[in-house]
Amino acid sequence: MNSTTSRYLTKGFLVAAILAILAAVWLLDLTQYLSLEYMQRQLGRFDALRLDHPLLVSGGFFILYVLVAALSIPGAAVLTLLAGGLFGFWWGLGLVSIASTLGALLAFLTARFLLKNWIQDRFSDRLKTFNEGIERDGKFYLFSVRLVPVFPFFLVNLLMGLTPIKAWSYTWVSLVGMLAGTAVYVNAGTQLSQLESVSGIFTPVILGSFVLLAVFPWLIKWLFARFSKLPEASA
Repeated sequence: MNSTTSRYLTKGFLVAAILAILAAVWLLDLTQYLSLEYMQRQLGRFDALRLDHPLLVSGGFFILYVLVAALSIPGAAVLTLLAGGLFGFWWGLGLVSIASTLGALLAFLTARFLLKNWIQDRFSDRLKTFNEGIERDGKFYLFSVRLVPVFPFFLVNLLMGLTPIKAWSYTWVSLVGMLAGTAVYVNAGTQLSQLESVSGIFTPVILGSFVLLAVFPWLIKWLFARFSKLPEASA
């Protein structure tokens, strides 16, 4: 078996495994266990379990979060709220930040393995300018979209996996970029029992603040470019 055939078989098995897991999630209606209402009803039971088995519950939560994030299963936002209600702000923030970044990386690598070569080969001429822009400013683009929570998590993972950005750069920029939004959710989750909806967490003021943070790196870069072109003052 040559390397090309082996690669196609590996891709086929990976796609089949992902589709099987997603089919099971939807057919068994497992997303009902990732709803805000369910988490609020079960918070007392989860908390008692955490007190008896803190490491087991933390580890189980971490693995579940990574799987949900990596497979783009709806429920990551609710799990982030649960982290605040169950583990408190700091421990919850640490768990979610690392788990969401690892899940994003797995989704990124999956998209890259399955589709990048095909997309780049098929549209190489059209993507030349785009690829050059990503190589030059990819970290700025990624940081900006990670800061603004309105950009779908799974879509960012998929699209960035098709670009030339390095996996390590993708990982640390995602970790830093998602930190502020994660902190808002985890902090809201410390009052989980009182929340009425997930969508009400981000007010226009908070969203506006994130947009300003996303624009800030581009403003600094623009100012630096402008000032670097100014003639030096004569002595």
